[in-house]
Amino acid sequence: MPKISEVMSRDVQTVTPESTAQEAAGFMLQADAGAIPVTEGERVIGMITDRDIAVRGVAEGRGPDTPVRELMTDGVVTAREDDDIEDIAIRMSDEQVRRMPIVDQNEKLVGIVSLADVSRSDQGEAASVALGGVTDPGGQHNQSEEQGGAERQPS
Repeated sequence: MPKISEVMSRDVQTVTPESTAQEAAGFMLQADAGAIPVTEGERVIGMITDRDIAVRGVAEGRGPDTPVRELMTDGVVTAREDDDIEDIAIRMSDEQVRRMPIVDQNEKLVGIVSLADVSRSDQGEAASVALGGVTDPGGQHNQSEEQGGAERQPS
């Protein structure tokens, strides 16, 4: 079975917890990515998404100088470079994430995989499974869950 290391991107842009929201947004724009791993040294400690910045940050009145640590999602789900593509597609679906950091046996960040990477593999059906789960409501980047479950009231 093909391994995730065969389709992942090895050139990964990262930010630190001390980076600003503006720096993270600039890296996202440059990389044309909606999520970037947050690292301390070579270890992944979280993910920051464009949604974290735009929705959570703005909703809380935070400015561009807000440290990433205050906006990021921690407890990020990672995969190992020797995991099977199909298994990772299922995990991406279950966790409802479009991008997943890839680590080696020492937990060092070695790459990132996106749904697009999975879809370009020989495991295209795995991408369909992942996409189906990612587009379901909820997931770890669900803003209402992270804000204490507050729901928008109809007007």
